[in-house]
Amino acid sequence: MSEPVSALKNPRYDAGIVVISEVAPMGMIAIRGDLDAPYLRKVTKKLTGVERPERGQCRFAGDAGVAWMSPDELLLFCPHVQVSEVLARLHAAFEDTHTTAMDVSGARAAFRVEGPHAREVLAKLAPVDLAPDQLTLGMFRRTRMGQVPAAFWLRDDGAFEVICFRSVAQYMFDQLCVAAQPGSAVGHFQTA
Repeated sequence: MSEPVSALKNPRYDAGIVVISEVAPMGMIAIRGDLDAPYLRKVTKKLTGVERPERGQCRFAGDAGVAWMSPDELLLFCPHVQVSEVLARLHAAFEDTHTTAMDVSGARAAFRVEGPHAREVLAKLAPVDLAPDQLTLGMFRRTRMGQVPAAFWLRDDGAFEVICFRSVAQYMFDQLCVAAQPGSAVGHFQTA
C-alpha cells in the first residue's frame, strides 16, 4: 500500500495575519442513509467515540469525528491508516439496509487556519456569520469560499479547519493566503 500524499505536499503560509497550513491526509468517509436509524447511530459512535451530531454540527474525539452534511449524509473522520478497517466495519453494519459508506479521503484537501484573525480571514471568503456568538465550537458550516464549495469548523484549540475538493486545493490555499496578507486585518471581530 502506498503512503498517502496531501494535495499540495504540506505548504505553510505564516507571513500574514494568520498561519495557514495544509493538514496531513485524513480519513473521510461519506455515509448516506437514515441518520436517525439506531444501527447508524450505534456504529458511528462505536467507531468515533462521539454521538451523531445534529444539523449543522460536528463532534470530535481526537482524530475521529462525525459531521452533519445534509438530512441523509454524514462525514466520518478517522486516521487515514484506519480507513479500510472503518469502511469494512461500516459495510458490515449496513449490510441489509439502504445505507452506503464511501471513502472520499482522496477527493478532499484540508487546511488549518489559526491565529487571532482566523475568523476575519474566513469571513472575507465565506457568506457565513462568523461572529464568536454565532459560530461556536461544534458548529460545522458547508458553504462557498470564493465560489468554491467548502466546509469548515472551529477546533477546540481555537483554530479552524477547512475542507474542499482536492481539485481546487491550490486555489483554496491561494485565496486563504490572499485573505491573510500582512496589514489586511480590519478588526471586525474582537481578538483576545
